[in-house]
Order: sequence, then structure tokens, then C-alpha cells
Amino acid sequence: MLTAILRSLRTGVVTIRYPEDPAHPPERFRGAPAVRPGSAVDKLPPASICPSGAIASEPGRYGIDVGRCIFCGRCAEGSLDGAIELGRQVELATRQRKDLVVEVQSDGDGQAVPHPSPPPGAEVAEQIRRVLGRSLALRHLDSGSCNACDWELTALLNPVYDVRRLGIDFVASPRHADGVIVTGPVTRNLETAVRRTYEAVPEPRVVIAVGACATSGGIVGRSYASAGGVAEVLPVDVFIPGCPPRPEAIIFGILLAVGRIDVRGSTPK
Repeated sequence: MLTAILRSLRTGVVTIRYPEDPAHPPERFRGAPAVRPGSAVDKLPPASICPSGAIASEPGRYGIDVGRCIFCGRCAEGSLDGAIELGRQVELATRQRKDLVVEVQSDGDGQAVPHPSPPPGAEVAEQIRRVLGRSLALRHLDSGSCNACDWELTALLNPVYDVRRLGIDFVASPRHADGVIVTGPVTRNLETAVRRTYEAVPEPRVVIAVGACATSGGIVGRSYASAGGVAEVLPVDVFIPGCPPRPEAIIFGILLAVGRIDVRGSTPK
């Protein structure tokens, strides 16, 4: 025990200061793909290159569904002249599923110009902010994940991320929770359990979908074995894309759910 204490004292504080300080993903981090401004539309890769079906292409219009994207980077590798680049932004969570679809259109010269998207909606009621205050207890619900997102949730409790310093914690019973945080697509075998867990949470309650599978159904999508994304079964308040999303991305999404962050990269006044 004494050896462990001395080692901890020598190591010092390892907890990051996010969200007070910006997130610093590692050098090899692959973020969400985006069309480089000014790129020629005919240089963009075809939709068939995406294994998860996140790309939609039609004459004069091109779209990337970040909620379905698994951040594999194949679109960036298959684009000519670097027309698609991988970003390093982790704050991608939104309150509306449609805000995760990034579209570009072709101008008169054949160059890609961003298609304006609607601002994030205020799906989380003021009542939730008032009742929950600055704390949030969540019940983790694995509805059929591969466990990648679950490991990232586990990392939130280690000394590096220490999500409890923000008043956020995970509880064992939905009766003690303010909401559910769901990983994985909703498999048919667990659909009833997902509904019952949500109904057991006292109102007001929040639902947070973590990862590409929970956001859109993932690479498998909707089938005889899967109902698809969590929004097919529950009213989702915040979608956190990624495969899996980094712990900072999950922290941002949770804070967004309770209104402590209104838009990307800013705190409410």
C-alpha cells in the first residue's frame, strides 16, 4: 500500500481539464470525414466506397451521414486531390439526428459548397435543467453493442477522465437514474428490456445514444435481428457519433444533454 501511495505522489495529477481546456486527441486520431472547401465535386469518392452506407451521392449533391460513419477513413483514401479529409474534432454530439448529415452542393464551377443545416434543436426541456441542476446519474444500457463504446464509457471513470468531478455518475438501477445512456443497436431480443428500463427511470429523463450503432443502427442497420438505432425505440435527446467516440466526445454529449453546453465548444451564459 505504501509503495502505491508513493508512486501516486510521484506521478502527480493525471486528470485532464476537459471541458475547461480543449480536447487533445492523439496524433493518429481519425475524426469525422468532411469535404474540403473548394474541392471539385467530381473528385469526391462514390457512395459505394463506404462500408457503412454513410455517403449519399446524386448529381450536384453530396452528403456524409456522420451518425452512420464508422470513421474508417476509406473515403479520404479514395478521394482525389484530398477532396475529403479527416477532421480532429471530437465535439460532434447533436440534439437532432438530422444535424449529423453534412451536405454539400455543386456551384456553377463544379466546386463543393456547404449546404446550410438547421441549428441544433432544444430537445432537452428547461424542466430537466432545473431538476437535475449540475449533476446527472445515468444508467448504462447495452442494447447489443460490440463493447467498444462500453470500454470508452468505462474509461470515463478512471483517473484520467474522472467524470465524477463534473457531477456525472453511473448507477446500477434505473430507479436511481436521471436517464439512460445507450450503446449498440437495439437488438430484437433486447427491445423489450430497453423499453422497460427507460420506463423505470423517473421523469424528467434523458436518453443519450453513444456511438454509430446507437445513433443509426451502425454498419448492420435495421434487419430481422435489429430494430436499428435507439431513436427507433426511445425518444433520444442527444446523439454522439463515432466508432467508438472518444471519452471527451461522450463527456461533451452528456453535458449537452443537461444544457451545460448549448452549442459546440461553448458554455451557456
